[in-house]
Amino acid sequence: METEVTSQEKVSDSGIDLSADYFALFAIEPGFEVDLVHVSRQYRHLQGLLHPDRHTTASAAQRRWSMQASSFVNDAHDTLRKPLRRAVYLLSLAGISTDEETDTQMDPMFLMEQMELREAIESAPSANDPHAVLLDVRGQLSRAMSAEQVSFAEASAAHDWSAARDTVRRWQFLDKLGREISDLEAHLDGDAP
Repeated sequence: METEVTSQEKVSDSGIDLSADYFALFAIEPGFEVDLVHVSRQYRHLQGLLHPDRHTTASAAQRRWSMQASSFVNDAHDTLRKPLRRAVYLLSLAGISTDEETDTQMDPMFLMEQMELREAIESAPSANDPHAVLLDVRGQLSRAMSAEQVSFAEASAAHDWSAARDTVRRWQFLDKLGREISDLEAHLDGDAP
């Protein structure tokens, strides 16, 4: 019982609030621009307090809580580290949903550009050098995603959540194409099932 109290006290004394948003949990101001070095440092600190391995002699309930808390910290860390996930999370904090699955309205010019990229991806396997085609498309996607990241940073800083949402939706579309390229590259390399 002594260890159980000590484990719980360490967490309580640390001031960790697992009902807080990810920014508060990591002791940073909410915003798109984050100090990733601080995020990593805070992650290590939180995991040092919460990781289940530190609570092996605690009660079953406290071990479960530690596992849930550690998982929550992992999710928060992954979200804050990855720009697109961080952008979606910021929108959610502002009460904005991307409606990724149900909202199909997008800028027609953007959709035309994406159709061209998709056609290039689909035709890559029959090209003389499929990897060169995919590398070219990946470069185009990278530039487009960087532009969307800058657009999101500007829109969110101005609290223009409508523009930020539109930006994230385009960014998600581009990200999905990037994953499709990775899958196709793995298939071409014989690494895919």
